[in-house]
Amino acid sequence: MSGATTRGAGALPGGPSPEGTPPGGRRALAVWGIGVSVYFVAVIFRTSLGVAGLDAADRFDVGASALSTFSILQLLVYAGMQIPVGLLVDRLGTKKVLSLGAVLFTLGQLGFALSPSYGMALASRALLGCGDAMTFISVLRLGTRWFPARRGPMVGQMAGLIGMAGNLVSTLVLARLLHGIGWTAAFAGSSLAGAVVLVLVLLFLKDHPEGHEPEPVSHQGAAYVRRQIAASWREPGTRLGLWVHFTTQFPAMVFLLLWGMPFLVEAQGLSRAAAGELLTLVVLANMAVGLVYGQVVGRHHGARLPLALGTVGATALLWAVTLAWPGDRAPIWLLVVLCAVLGACGPASMIGFDFARPANPPERQGTASGITNMGGFIASMTTLFAIGVLLDATGDDYTIAFSAVFVLQALGVTQILRLRRRAARRERERLVASRVETVHVPA
Repeated sequence: MSGATTRGAGALPGGPSPEGTPPGGRRALAVWGIGVSVYFVAVIFRTSLGVAGLDAADRFDVGASALSTFSILQLLVYAGMQIPVGLLVDRLGTKKVLSLGAVLFTLGQLGFALSPSYGMALASRALLGCGDAMTFISVLRLGTRWFPARRGPMVGQMAGLIGMAGNLVSTLVLARLLHGIGWTAAFAGSSLAGAVVLVLVLLFLKDHPEGHEPEPVSHQGAAYVRRQIAASWREPGTRLGLWVHFTTQFPAMVFLLLWGMPFLVEAQGLSRAAAGELLTLVVLANMAVGLVYGQVVGRHHGARLPLALGTVGATALLWAVTLAWPGDRAPIWLLVVLCAVLGACGPASMIGFDFARPANPPERQGTASGITNMGGFIASMTTLFAIGVLLDATGDDYTIAFSAVFVLQALGVTQILRLRRRAARRERERLVASRVETVHVPA
């Protein structure tokens, strides 16, 4: 006598079968929370330059192009590390990769605090970017190991939301410390947070629940690496995820990471305090929208692309109105609306992972997430550089400089529209296959 169960029924394609579904629950939430705390601190360190850009220009006596190099190098390292980190997570597990990431970004933040020269400060930001690159993909992998697949969209959005809370700490706390106790004390003091989360990871984090160990995968050096990358890239869902992430994330990232404060202060004539409040609004809007997007995508998978493209369209419209506003400065109400809309960019970028996740089996989740995560950071890096060069070339004309945003949005939307049908068809095929495949279990 035998029974049959349907593999993958009710779950996203590429997720674990029902009999292997992670349990979730309080234990999962506690372990996942430790991983997210590492990402939280990494985001604080990543975005700390956003509130210190003008101070850094004075401290190291550099112009707009050189200032943008800080963030460009940091993001270059981050983007370049995504596929290697994805492979490391798939092979070594979350705990080892998160521990190494915490060590590197803590050393980077401490080195930035103590750097006496522009060159040493650049090296410190590169080290920080390397450690930062190891956090988010590890947290995504932790979520897939500890929570059921149906929780994937919400768990991913919550991770992004908590990361944005780190941005809030940079905007509200680190900015005040910077102008209260000075550069060295503020940055060196903040690096202690990295040591705290490292201890938590080493003592309490586990890669997966007991009884849910992943199947061993044979690793064959460079051949294995090539197969993992090629197999992930062949999936239209992975490539669509990359371009969704590319197109949605970068406007807010560029604004928060470096150019928002100078734009609001130098181009719009706001005080640093008022500009800081608007940056805070971006973060708060991000957190609020993230909760909504996570719920909507979790319940209605067909809403993914409309939400992503709608966010891109709203962002482009608000930037166009702001930059084309007659007169020297846009009204404050328009800047408020712009910042609120920019807050949707982060949650929209998380939708990219919701295309890549069902397109790949569990053993490729880290690699696929790494490929997807490259998109937004490549776009951010490109835009940061373009804005810095255009500002220097035009005598700080922010209208011309920020027009670079539209070029990358147009490129990204073109690729999304090109890939959307292939990705949807492939996802349907995988879902049908997962529902009809049966496993015979002896009585």
